[in-house]
Amino acid sequence: MDMESSQHNYLQNELGLLTAFPPQHFHGCTPFKILKHWEKEDEQIVAEIMKRRFFPALISHKTWEGFHFAGHEIRITEATDCYGAVVWPSALVLCYFLETNSKQYNLVDKNVIEIGAGTGLVSIVASLLGALVTATDLPELLGNLQHNVLYNTKLKSKHQPCVKELSWGIDLEKNFPRSSCHFDYIMAADVVYHHPFLNELLLTFDHLCKNDTVILWAMKFRLKEENQFVDRFQTLFDLEMISNFPSLNIALYKAMRKGRMKASLPKCSESEI
Repeated sequence: MDMESSQHNYLQNELGLLTAFPPQHFHGCTPFKILKHWEKEDEQIVAEIMKRRFFPALISHKTWEGFHFAGHEIRITEATDCYGAVVWPSALVLCYFLETNSKQYNLVDKNVIEIGAGTGLVSIVASLLGALVTATDLPELLGNLQHNVLYNTKLKSKHQPCVKELSWGIDLEKNFPRSSCHFDYIMAADVVYHHPFLNELLLTFDHLCKNDTVILWAMKFRLKEENQFVDRFQTLFDLEMISNFPSLNIALYKAMRKGRMKASLPKCSESEI
């Protein structure tokens, strides 16, 4: 698909999302004005997000990347031969949101679980912002995840994070019993892509989410599977897009149990558009 076709399809998808909401959600702004408002902010914010990333000045035997979030320099060891051991842009988007919205989403002393934590960047930032964090992923990723979390939070975080195995949809009640596990926030970055475990992922969201749990989920749209998963996700949860980055093809969502949150779009004024 060429770039022009890709942009056309993206615009159609965005307009489809916007026009799915009744007029009162736009607060007097047309969908095109809201798109224009989003696109205006996109370039500036994406540039700021990418400034938070840095690379080693000298080549070392370990592959790592550096990031500046929550007032700390964070070093993440990666493994380029594994999808789950690489920092993807969706994680940076979520980290930037947590840092810049720390008053509205105050994580101090909140119970947070990250599913599909990968290298642990989101869990590390949440921990540095004061949360009690449980970082989870597949067993083969836990060694690198544990290393990154410990290296970047020891003697820096209010609460030492916990690293725990979580294979989506498997032994959920055994490992995360509903009666004793309560999470204020579920965080996820780039967990939806072309893999055969989307049913299990939805089961995992459903199991971990209580009535007052807030899900913060950053997703890169690549294929139709992402749109289909969003449709299925909305059968269980109310979903609100809280940030959008067209140049990255990434959207950041807030979700809660059905009936626990009214979906809304940001207000815009004439001066902003």
